[in-house]
Amino acid sequence: MKCDARMIRLRHGANKFGCFGKSWTNVRPSFHSLSYSFPATDPTVLHRVLERCRVSTDLKTATKTHARVVVLGFATYPSLVASLISTYAQCHRPHIALHVFSRILDLFSMNLVIESLVKGGQCDIAKKVFGKMSVRDVVTWNSMIGGYVRNLRFFDALSIFRRMLSAKVEPDGFTFASVVTACARLGALGNAKWVHGLMVEKRVELNYILSAALIDMYAKCGRIDVSRQVFEEVARDHVSVWNAMISGLAIHGLAMDATLVFSRMEMEHVLPDSITFIGILTACSHCGLVEEGRKYFGMMQNRFMIQPQLEHYGTMVDLLGRAGLMEEAYAVIKEMRMEPDIVIWRALLSACRIHRKKELGEVAIANISRLESGDFVLLSNMYCSLNNWDGAERVRRMMKTRGVRKSRGKSWVELGDGIHQFNAAYQSHPEMKSIYRVLEGLIQRAKLEGFTPLTDLVLMDVSEEEKEENLMFHSEKLAMAYAVLKTSPGTKIRISKNLRICLDCHNWIKIVSKILNRKIIVRDRIRFHQFEGGVCSCKDYW
Repeated sequence: MKCDARMIRLRHGANKFGCFGKSWTNVRPSFHSLSYSFPATDPTVLHRVLERCRVSTDLKTATKTHARVVVLGFATYPSLVASLISTYAQCHRPHIALHVFSRILDLFSMNLVIESLVKGGQCDIAKKVFGKMSVRDVVTWNSMIGGYVRNLRFFDALSIFRRMLSAKVEPDGFTFASVVTACARLGALGNAKWVHGLMVEKRVELNYILSAALIDMYAKCGRIDVSRQVFEEVARDHVSVWNAMISGLAIHGLAMDATLVFSRMEMEHVLPDSITFIGILTACSHCGLVEEGRKYFGMMQNRFMIQPQLEHYGTMVDLLGRAGLMEEAYAVIKEMRMEPDIVIWRALLSACRIHRKKELGEVAIANISRLESGDFVLLSNMYCSLNNWDGAERVRRMMKTRGVRKSRGKSWVELGDGIHQFNAAYQSHPEMKSIYRVLEGLIQRAKLEGFTPLTDLVLMDVSEEEKEENLMFHSEKLAMAYAVLKTSPGTKIRISKNLRICLDCHNWIKIVSKILNRKIIVRDRIRFHQFEGGVCSCKDYW
């Protein structure tokens, strides 16, 4: 039977908006005939039922539950209103969803509804609700900006922040904390400088949260020098500020600097916490400082009485695995006091790919309960590096059977006020012909300098020429070509990438930095790579 707003009105006596008013109290007895499989007086249970209706798009049960919500007087509960809105939207009844919201009269409750929606990942629905609000305050804007950041929609967060400024709403510390995080995650240096300038202009008081966020932002935007400057200028009486500096140095491969900051931390009588040791162990891992890593891992437990958590074990497995100490890394996993998670097994698998440990790699795969595309790619690359084409082919068949597709690489470059994003094999950019022309020229010049594409990294069901073409259109290469096309000679190029940079692109960018005599900074999922004169700051250890 077709259910819509009209049916709700006919069956349950709702008003013309598909909503329910105070006059509904006189029809309470008519609901006792409805069959409910849940307690009808508990808002928490009603919320869970609505969530199930949203997932299953069960409109009939949703309308019954909506009626129950109204009869029991819960129609103004923000969490239930948010559930009703998202459920009706999922059931393709957006007009009912928005009318439900229209019955909320006070701004406080409206803001709570927005907050509930974004916490549940319903950002698009929250945006529509936000657009229907006639009055908004700073909390409303903060909920939207913070919600976009929590749901990894950083471009949207910056966009709505600009709208907030245009609407003459004064941002506060909470606003800037979210916006700074968005700039950090995007690696958008131009936007970062602009946001920091606004903070100075508006004389925003820096608490430890904002101080740590600024240090983290500049580090993730490739300006570790500015991070250091901010660190020296702010109050350093909270551990979060020190953690941000140590973690920033870690992602730039500056392990010795990170250990010096840790020593200063002790001298200034700030006690480290578990996050501090994640940062310092990560720094050791990126630089192959095995003995130092072992020292800090022991110090954490014996001196500061901090029990290792999954993240600490993960960094130790990564540290030992990168250094080729595979058996010791596996022993750490077996000796853990808790069940190893998927991240730890993936760290071991990644090390097996680097050091060509097929048997241990298969052990790691067997312990990953939910295989994703990256796991298959690691295993396939490991087989390819061993010239085990049967194994690589078996992995490829597994991917096809399970419907798994390789995660598409995304890279972006900030030029002027805009952030330009490229996907692997991207075709729809308006200047694609010019980008390809520049890219082909760079690849040919790199080959003349001795660059050889690593075609073994491509799955084995295509010809060598097709493999080489596949490598050519990796997202960071497209972003690089666009940056070269749009910037003047000698300009520093900054590229961010959502995945770990592959060995082929890493080797190619090293040569390009030498050919163009330019500094090229690439931030991948793991760390920063600063290319100059044909070498990389990671020293080919990442």
